[in-house]
Amino acid sequence: MNETQLRDSSAVHVIDDDDGFRRALLRLLQAAGLRTSGYRCAGEFLMHTASTPSGCILLDLGLPGPSGFDLLRSMVDRPSCPPVIIVTARDDVATSVQAMKYGAINYIVKPICAGRLLPIVRHALHLDSEERIRQLQRAALRSRFDTLTEDERTIFLGTLCSRLNKQLAAELGSCERTVKMRRARMMRKVGLRSVPDLVRAARLLEIPAELCAPRE
Repeated sequence: MNETQLRDSSAVHVIDDDDGFRRALLRLLQAAGLRTSGYRCAGEFLMHTASTPSGCILLDLGLPGPSGFDLLRSMVDRPSCPPVIIVTARDDVATSVQAMKYGAINYIVKPICAGRLLPIVRHALHLDSEERIRQLQRAALRSRFDTLTEDERTIFLGTLCSRLNKQLAAELGSCERTVKMRRARMMRKVGLRSVPDLVRAARLLEIPAELCAPRE
């Protein structure tokens, strides 16, 4: 899936057992040009969606069966959990704090105001889209990084830590000219043009800083 397809597949997933409220909320979101899906309970949502659906979730807490809190706790432990917005009639600080602690990004008390809800939903969709794009980029970058030889990875890490060519040459048992040639090949294979590109790639790959330490 490319970035455009990813954005097009995003939807607002509304989970609320109040049929009238859920339908009204779905109509409001659809009128704003958003893709939607509605579910009456946590089980129905889990049965009809992928393990990590794209978009965002509008979640009521007082659901039949597993509660909204139960679903929230199970979702945030999964990789690529979409942003969760609590929409509930529970207007108390303790509940809102607990929801945010469990991973919700916002908390809206019923009755809702479209003027407040829609910006929050669009922000959540943006957050999800950006995170999934990063995942696509990370996967593509990891695939290219995995083609590097051991020496090329040493040069990648050495360049990341501003080590000189002569230091890398001594570590690899080669000359500086060879290091320069291997560095250029490494940059081409990973698809990088500059040292700042390499630094950004290392961050995206989440390379631990301790790997930059020179070998004994």
